[in-house]
Amino acid sequence: MNIDFLISTLNNVENPKRVNRNKAANIVLEHPELVKHLVDLTFKIDDKISIKASWILEWICTHDGIQHILPYIDVFTENIKNLKFDGALRTSAKICEHLATDYDRNPTSETKKKLTNSHIDTIIETGFDWLITDQKIAVKAYTMTTLFLFGKYRDWVHTELEHIIRTTVIHESKGCEARGKKILTLIHKRNNS
Repeated sequence: MNIDFLISTLNNVENPKRVNRNKAANIVLEHPELVKHLVDLTFKIDDKISIKASWILEWICTHDGIQHILPYIDVFTENIKNLKFDGALRTSAKICEHLATDYDRNPTSETKKKLTNSHIDTIIETGFDWLITDQKIAVKAYTMTTLFLFGKYRDWVHTELEHIIRTTVIHESKGCEARGKKILTLIHKRNNS
């Protein structure tokens, strides 16, 4: 299977409904060589196909495992800062949260082995950019969790994250306020333990 087949599959995904994403994801999982093309299409930032590609990539990482992105982690981390479309930003922020969760939760995971300091630093830097720019609530919510988890491994991150949450993010919406308060509680528990 090649990229043209994948594009044809993605063009048949009419909307992000569960059934559509699941069907396309299953096609990609039956042909694992398509994952590389899915990552490449996710970062075709001026083409709306990137939105559909990111929907399927996130679906695969969420429902079949984050390990699918790991062979392409260089491409993923180098390019997340360039995303423009809301749909691609949201799904990539969720993938970052999955990476951070797996990295933090499982000391023997493939994520822990494959994610370098450079990858983590790029995700952190991009995450802070997402928090201080005009992004949707979901992007900011996933990002706050990602930054909290990776902040366990970078001593400066929690201080910056707490400042941004208190001064801006928490005042943006009810969703940001709820996630912000949760993250502030986790930071304080961690600092007081």
